[in-house]
Amino acid sequence: MTNEKAIAEKLLQIKAIKLNAKEPFTWASGWKSPIYCDNRKSLSFPYARDLIKSEMCNVIFEQFPNTALIAGVATAGIPWGAMAADQLKLPFIYVRSKPKDHGLGNQIEGYFEKDQPTVVVEDLVSTGKSSLEVVSVLQASCLQVIGMVSIFNYGFELAKTAFDQAGVPLRSLTNYETLIQMALEKKIVSEEQKVVLLNWQKDPANWKAVY
Repeated sequence: MTNEKAIAEKLLQIKAIKLNAKEPFTWASGWKSPIYCDNRKSLSFPYARDLIKSEMCNVIFEQFPNTALIAGVATAGIPWGAMAADQLKLPFIYVRSKPKDHGLGNQIEGYFEKDQPTVVVEDLVSTGKSSLEVVSVLQASCLQVIGMVSIFNYGFELAKTAFDQAGVPLRSLTNYETLIQMALEKKIVSEEQKVVLLNWQKDPANWKAVY
């Protein structure tokens, strides 16, 4: 079993990811989605947590060997980034979605130095918009963002394009296609449902539920 498959299997096992093509979930954007991903739930399961932490460290170590700083995206990326930084013995910071409205007004919390090669840790990448906004915040603070690592990635074309245009390599521990194939192998979905689920990925903004 590949690592991508192992992560996907674990997320399905602990029900951090739910699939439902007949009664889809509604995203903040208004999109209807047959999948709901809540990687925060993984924190409550020690073996899942340990697997994700270990694989995240492996990816950072192998893919971004020059990393000098880990930056977690608030809030869901903070625990994973902190655990990876601890295991890799690297400094850690985290980035808020907007500056604090009191105190020092910080948007970036923690100590860092100019031009440090930085890897951003996310729990989930969908369209990539919010993730790349964090990259922009870090770059505006003179940090060198050399890549991003997420637990899960929906694999949308618009996200791939956005990351390519930003010049930021994205690595994910597992992805939508792997997850759906694992769900099929585990008989969580049927062959017909697999087709419906993969069609959603191609055009999520206009996808309609199957009744």
